Amino acid sequence: MVGIHKRRIGMDRKQILDEKNRIVIKVGTTTITYEETGNINLDKLEKFVRILINLRNKGKEVIVVSSGAVGVGRKALGMEHKPETEAAKQACAAVGQGRLMMIYEKLFNEYSQLTAQVLLTKESITNKECRKNARQTFDELLRMNVVPIVNENDAISVDELAYGNFGDNDTLAANVAELVDADLLILMSDIEGMYTADPKKNQNARFIHTVVEIDESLEAMAGGSASDFGTGGMMTKVNAAKIATSAGADMIIANGDNIYAINDIMAGKKIGTLFLSKEHGKQMENELAPERAKFRRQVKNLKKSEGKSEEHKTTEFIQNEEHMGGNYGKLYGNTW
Repeated sequence: MVGIHKRRIGMDRKQILDEKNRIVIKVGTTTITYEETGNINLDKLEKFVRILINLRNKGKEVIVVSSGAVGVGRKALGMEHKPETEAAKQACAAVGQGRLMMIYEKLFNEYSQLTAQVLLTKESITNKECRKNARQTFDELLRMNVVPIVNENDAISVDELAYGNFGDNDTLAANVAELVDADLLILMSDIEGMYTADPKKNQNARFIHTVVEIDESLEAMAGGSASDFGTGGMMTKVNAAKIATSAGADMIIANGDNIYAINDIMAGKKIGTLFLSKEHGKQMENELAPERAKFRRQVKNLKKSEGKSEEHKTTEFIQNEEHMGGNYGKLYGNTW
């Protein structure tokens, strides 16, 4: 595209991620289990634990939100498909949670790292007194150098109760990040990040590296279907990003197939989709205001000087760029 000026912004990922201290990492069911069987992928889980130990050795505070209890219980009970009733799901969770925690404890014990099982309900977040107690528990565990491993208490959480349930662990992880004032939330899932459309259905779908603001156009892009062993699609992740970024945490969606992507993320590499917190989004907004004005002037000049054919290309370029996620993300969301 002739005449269009773009530059890398001064505030890059490494600069943002270097300052992160309290980190919530959510691993989805498909990340820690074999897709074909639903059994725990012990090799990947062991690698995940080593990554967490390394983060702890660097002085980071780490909280894990782990899916998998229902899936583990389902396999233990010999069920081939997802439980269809609430009671069956709760039974799977009750069987699976203890087994899953036992595996985590065994792996962490190899490095003399203490863990704590924290089972939350929606009331833990929405009830003022429960919320206060939950926050104090997390703070004390982290002060004691313990790694909290969190899941929803599926055995008793039902939607019909007064406080309802979280519905999925993306939402749970975002609520935990908000509760503990986390600096960063990482969702390790079965997708690379966010696209402008479903890449399986649209070959013109473009990957979104950075989202500055979650607006209606971005929400319209959110889609995707749940896997057989996991829950939640792209929309649940966008909703999780709303919670986390509003609370001051940046959030990254990355593919859990490569569990070492967590190391790359913390090194500032362009992995997954980064949703900037309100604070960082505003910082970028202030920095890029002059560039945005310059960009618009150049587009205007192109339209005047390069003819109808080039104008069509220019318009197409702008439309593509405007799908990068709101405000200045519309112009710069795919550059870092």
